[in-house]
Amino acid sequence: MSDKKIVRTRYAPSPTGMLHVGGLRTALYAWLVAHQNNGVFALRIEDTDQKRFVEGAVEAILRSLHWAGIDPDEGVVMMSDGTVGEKGDKGPYTQSKRLPIYKEVVDKLVAEGNAYPCFCTSERLEELKNAQNANNEAPGYDGLCREISKAESEKRIAAGEPHTIRMKMPKDGETTFEDAIRGTVTFKNELVDDQVILKTDGFPTYHLAVVVDDHFMELTHVIRGEEWLSSTPKHIQLYKYLGWDMPLFAHLPLLLNADRSKLSKRQGDVSAESYIEKGYLAEAMVNFIAFLGWNPGGEKELYTLPELVESFSLERVAKAGAFFNLEKLDWYNREYLKTLPLEDLGKRLLPFLQKTEWWKEEYATKYNLANIVTLERERVNTLAELAEAVKFAYELPEYEAGILVWKKSTKEEAVKMLTEVSALLNTFSVQPVTEADYQAKIGEWVTSMGYSNGPVLWPLRVALSGSEQSPGPFAIAAAIGFEKTQERINSALEKLSHL
Repeated sequence: MSDKKIVRTRYAPSPTGMLHVGGLRTALYAWLVAHQNNGVFALRIEDTDQKRFVEGAVEAILRSLHWAGIDPDEGVVMMSDGTVGEKGDKGPYTQSKRLPIYKEVVDKLVAEGNAYPCFCTSERLEELKNAQNANNEAPGYDGLCREISKAESEKRIAAGEPHTIRMKMPKDGETTFEDAIRGTVTFKNELVDDQVILKTDGFPTYHLAVVVDDHFMELTHVIRGEEWLSSTPKHIQLYKYLGWDMPLFAHLPLLLNADRSKLSKRQGDVSAESYIEKGYLAEAMVNFIAFLGWNPGGEKELYTLPELVESFSLERVAKAGAFFNLEKLDWYNREYLKTLPLEDLGKRLLPFLQKTEWWKEEYATKYNLANIVTLERERVNTLAELAEAVKFAYELPEYEAGILVWKKSTKEEAVKMLTEVSALLNTFSVQPVTEADYQAKIGEWVTSMGYSNGPVLWPLRVALSGSEQSPGPFAIAAAIGFEKTQERINSALEKLSHL
């Protein structure tokens, strides 16, 4: 390595399910740190717990990262053909493919007296745990196998006795390190037990694998959740035993429910994919989770991804837990729905339209979707809500003829107004016309005839929407087009004829 290290960060999820929103925040922060330093963001898959492996989880994680715009530069990636592959010269980037590397490191630790075989059975460890709980003692391994002689260990191993490998923690002194978020952190070594680093099946535990992988992948920053803070002394001790330089640690605050409990699926959706399916925009989610624990200062709340790269810093990440406030997420999403270019918004809405029960593929070419989305995009929270909200533009709902009559008017006046508006529309020389055109021409006509807006615009709006609650008639007419507008007016007149 050169004297000046390239900034290298990583996100290292376990393939046990969909990407948690907390994981998405961790990945985002790591991606931002790497990219603001022209560095590398890597994705590593930590699959040493084979029992919890979920088929398709890696693909789901990659899809969510891609949706958020934070694809890995190196590591496990989605290839151009849609399959999962690896990119980079520091692999393999999947832990189950790295077993020989871990075995070599473990052998070195044992040979140098910094780790030892442990023959304690799961039953013995469970009894120890229960006894410690009963006596109100701190849980942890009691070191029974720590002093077994090398000769006896080798004899028992040769006899085929199952065993794990534990690292030796110092029993006195302190471990102190600088955390980019929490400052100086100190742990008493006597409170840290001898951690298992290699399981009986030959797979490493997280504590060994994370240190080995971070070292050989030349990572400069380890950005992870605060649940790993108490494990850091174990990792630091491994770095010391192995003579390796340590990365900069940054432990992120927890994400919390409203009741201050840790964010979990027991109280709501926690996977990034669930929010994608509900129709939250990537820009809104990224902006929202960026502010879950970090604040740049000032009043500005809407940040693009490039702006986050420019502004983000670990030093401004708070230590306290951050509340996952759905109302705030909805606010972000509404703001982006309002400003997203119409063509782009239409493309993003189409998959949600196609999931509805009422959608027909012919609708995709029958109407200009960019015009349709203008009707409701400021009245909804998500794309899924928008897909249902614009249904009336494609399929007029069934409605009672009585709602066509304005509260201060009569059936006869409603018929008269709709008939005259229909005739007026036939005088338009250019089709299609815009919302502004409809508003100007119909508005001028209402004024010139001495009419009031209510008796004219109420039945027109209901005729075009089939509802008492809807966007304005000019916007609807512009969105659905001249022919559909006239068709709906004629349908309303037919209803009124039977009232």
